[in-house]
Amino acid sequence: MTIAELKQKDIIVYECLSGSHAYGLATPASDVDIKGVFVLPRNDYYGLNYIDQVSDETNDIIYYELKRFVELLSRSNPNILELLYSPEDCIRVMHPLFEQLRSQNFLSKQCKDSFGGYAMTQVRKAKGLNKKILNPVEKERKGMLDFCYVAYEQGSIPVKEYLSLKGLRQEDCGLARIPHMHEVFGLYHGDDDFKGITRKENANDVTLSSIPKGLQPTAIMSFNKSGYSSYCKEYKEYWEWVEKRNDNRYHNTIQHGKNYDAKNMMHTFRLLNMCEEIGRYGELKVKREDREYLLKIKKGEFQYDDLLQIANEKITEIDTVYQDSDLPDKPDLDELNKILVKIRKDFLKTY
Repeated sequence: MTIAELKQKDIIVYECLSGSHAYGLATPASDVDIKGVFVLPRNDYYGLNYIDQVSDETNDIIYYELKRFVELLSRSNPNILELLYSPEDCIRVMHPLFEQLRSQNFLSKQCKDSFGGYAMTQVRKAKGLNKKILNPVEKERKGMLDFCYVAYEQGSIPVKEYLSLKGLRQEDCGLARIPHMHEVFGLYHGDDDFKGITRKENANDVTLSSIPKGLQPTAIMSFNKSGYSSYCKEYKEYWEWVEKRNDNRYHNTIQHGKNYDAKNMMHTFRLLNMCEEIGRYGELKVKREDREYLLKIKKGEFQYDDLLQIANEKITEIDTVYQDSDLPDKPDLDELNKILVKIRKDFLKTY
């Protein structure tokens, strides 16, 4: 089912502007995000064609089927709670039946984990970007041989350097494990049957050869296998990130020079402040009164370490607020279920 079909069938019961426009944080460059709720026709719901969500290719427009919406609401999902309690000026479609949900307060102490957990996800994203910016991975990929070293004089040198000094080719060498020594090998040369140190540069491990009896190794070589594995993972993650990253946000991050994703950090503090307000006042303020402060974070006017310290202090404060809060432990599931059944039954009567 497509968004066009939802509208054609007239089964959308709730729709509103979401994201930055709902938060009051929109700028001229902000995307227009739309979220809503629909009720599946009887045959689709009872049959094999149940659909829990419909969206466009960019996920800027998302509609949840009523059951899916209520399921997420029962878990205090931040996106769903923000959608339910969107400001009046952001609502574009409101079916009278949906007002039964919107008129109820389903906030609970569960929000501490859902909003707080989501906020910490944003912190981890900011940390991850900070690491990638400060520690870029060169495009030319290292091979396994770059993690092999040979004992030489009173220290060690890369195996590539050793082979060059001795005028040897890795393809003409053979390796044999040295017992009781982790990833340490005897390096041999001089037999036509040797298989080389590795068959290919991007192999996952060294290649072992059969060594003639009595032949002495020309050197002792170690392979930093764990270091190579970590590098391969880091290389893959970094260049996948480069391929998929939002270049506008990335260049904005570079431009403000603070080496963190300022937009993610802004949403971290938005979520933490919302979380505190829910516990302290029992209400969700989607339209942000702290708009100017949040936009300063987005502009990169704070140091990364300072923001992390403030975030950690805020989390400690939130713990205290929720200990003293009068909110229920979780939403009233019986009430949610009653409303869900009633809305669906009443909607299908007229559909």
